[in-house]
Amino acid sequence: MATPKQQQMLEQQQSPMQRVKNSGVMMTMSESPVNDEKEEEMAESALALFRAKEEEIERKKMEVRDRVQAYMGRVEEATRRLADIREELDDLVDPMRKDVAILRKRIDTINREMKPLGQTCQKKEKEYKEALEAFNDKNKEKAQLVSKLMELVSESEKLRMKKLEELSKNIETLH
Repeated sequence: MATPKQQQMLEQQQSPMQRVKNSGVMMTMSESPVNDEKEEEMAESALALFRAKEEEIERKKMEVRDRVQAYMGRVEEATRRLADIREELDDLVDPMRKDVAILRKRIDTINREMKPLGQTCQKKEKEYKEALEAFNDKNKEKAQLVSKLMELVSESEKLRMKKLEELSKNIETLH
């Protein structure tokens, strides 16, 4: 068995939790009422110290929780501000994008409509050139025929005039 002085030194070296645990063991070992009171005071002191440490831990825990909550509030506010900024950016970009998309669709539609029209135009242009060429050929042929007709008519008139003059001379000679 340890002497009361050795027990006191041992208790001072032990942590408050160990003192509380050991207090029950020590009480049974010690038999004097003075020691019981000291040990009870020490147990109460250790319990008070333990409670103080628990309260300090709880207070620090609350401080950390409050700081985390404050930080979370700042993060939520920053998230809201970023969402507002993103929405404003979308609003700025969106009208232009819609207008561009509408114009592109109209251009594509017109391109699709123009393709057959272009083919028709080329076909009609080719037909026009062929018709124009045929018209010009016929016009040249007509001009040649008219020219030949004119020559023939002119020659015919000359011949008829000549014949008329001869007939006229023959009639005059007969009289």
